[in-house]
Amino acid sequence: QVQLVESGGDLVQPGGSLRLSCAASGFTFSTYVMSWYRQAPGKERELVARVSHTGSMTNYADSVKGRFTMSRDNVKNTVYLQMNSLKPEDTAVYYCKAEHIRSGLNIWGQGTQVTVSS
Repeated sequence: QVQLVESGGDLVQPGGSLRLSCAASGFTFSTYVMSWYRQAPGKERELVARVSHTGSMTNYADSVKGRFTMSRDNVKNTVYLQMNSLKPEDTAVYYCKAEHIRSGLNIWGQGTQVTVSS
């Protein structure tokens, strides 16, 4: 079964840290570019970070540069998003997405809630 399962979302105070995980199964993980998106209430889904299929290149939204780090493990078929210095505006549902490097086929996870509040 092709799926992405996110985990690690939680309620955290401003300035705190969280680590999200996204476990992939049912497809050849190393042939997919992986991304994290987020969607806050009443807002459009936005790209947060992306990592190449080899893990050699990463890109970040300006709003998270210097605070978030995305990585992948092609042995464990998992991507991670380390989030530091969290702000209330980081509150959102975070989604994992896989995009095939040739066909462009997209696979989405179900999302995990991150809430930053005191």
